[in-house]
Amino acid sequence: METPQKDLSHSKDGHRTYSIRQLSKEFDVTARALRFYEDKGLISPERKGQTRLYSPRDRARLQLILRGKRLGFSLVEIHEILDLYTPKDHGAAQMRATLHKYRDQIETLKRQREDIDAAIKDMAEGCVWLEQQIHDFESETSN
Repeated sequence: METPQKDLSHSKDGHRTYSIRQLSKEFDVTARALRFYEDKGLISPERKGQTRLYSPRDRARLQLILRGKRLGFSLVEIHEILDLYTPKDHGAAQMRATLHKYRDQIETLKRQREDIDAAIKDMAEGCVWLEQQIHDFESETSN
């Protein structure tokens, strides 16, 4: 019995390619999101007629885009980081810029966490006050 083969497409130069449907499914994003990233210059699939063919480079960039978004970076910041990659320095410039952005983002997230903790404390105190007000009101009206 034969095992079914996965649909593996290849570009003219023999490299593996991915369809919009394959990447959408793999990364749980919509085709519209992939077209949006293409419009923003973050990925650049080949075209075969109306069909988009994504390279391993596009797939890797998509993975980095989604990670960057999850970490709170804007698409502009993600684009800046992606554009720094050069094979000749093995991505060292890109890694330095990413490290700097990560450290800045850690500080931003720490400040946000402090703000959230303060808001939670204020709201918890507000709940205690409201509960006391309700209790006092209900005690007065029951007498």
